[in-house]
Amino acid sequence: MNENPKVATEKARDSYRKTAAQFEELVGDPQVPEAMRALVEKNITQTRELYERSKNALEAVLESWERSFDAAGQGAVALNRKVIDIAQRNINFSFDLAKSLAGAKNLAEAMELQAAHWRKQLDALTTQAEEVRALSTKVTAAAAEPIKAQMTRGMDELNKAT
Repeated sequence: MNENPKVATEKARDSYRKTAAQFEELVGDPQVPEAMRALVEKNITQTRELYERSKNALEAVLESWERSFDAAGQGAVALNRKVIDIAQRNINFSFDLAKSLAGAKNLAEAMELQAAHWRKQLDALTTQAEEVRALSTKVTAAAAEPIKAQMTRGMDELNKAT
């Protein structure tokens, strides 16, 4: 949805005003029978009420989408920071290995250092994958929460209306 919510709301409001103006012209026409005028006036009243309810519902939905998109954007930033943090830790861990290898006295010691490094690195990768999974779950929940809350409010209002 590329359109600004306020612009969308204003377009809906303008459309309503134009339709209402057309109805008003019809009601004022002396050639229109009284029964038809009464029907048109009733329709105008109902249309106004429907417009107000629809406008409020539309604005509430658009606001929940905005909150959801904001949460998703913040979540993406958090995920990017987490990935950068993990990459920095892995680079530092590799530099530590390089320093250790530079100090190795023989090939056997270098091989042992390398094997120890990879055992630790595999453990670290498991932990890092869990960190990213947990953060992704949190971000997804945060982005979905405004929409979920709006759906719940909508269902509650619908249940009250029936």
